[in-house]
Amino acid sequence: MVVIVGGIIVKDNKVLLVQEAKKKCYGKWNIPAGRLELNESILSGAIREIKEETGCDVELTGILNIASKKLENETLVMLTFMTRLLNENITYNKNEILDVKWFDIDYVLTNMDNDLRDLEAIKKPIINYKENNIGSINLVSEI
Repeated sequence: MVVIVGGIIVKDNKVLLVQEAKKKCYGKWNIPAGRLELNESILSGAIREIKEETGCDVELTGILNIASKKLENETLVMLTFMTRLLNENITYNKNEILDVKWFDIDYVLTNMDNDLRDLEAIKKPIINYKENNIGSINLVSEI
């Protein structure tokens, strides 16, 4: 099983997306997210991945989406959190990310289908944010 953690950063009705540099999704835009590391909590993993991909410091404030996807030989589980931007310092590893950019939320939802890495994984949490369908961060715990 692969666990992906990440989050939505919103400012002035815009969402921060990252442009992928990986061959299989080169040039596609995505939510800042990545694989949970061994012995890492989902909360600290999400904060780490967001920082690595955007340079931004965030606080996780809610849960926007929990999704699963069947892959060839395993299952992918993705947890997408709502965040509060603490420090915007856009920096990123150019070997993994081509660009980091703010996009108008409605533009992402209506005009970027061909530019997004995974439509459902990106649009569903953004729609949940727009509809204020945000689960309490207290629903997420470390046991």
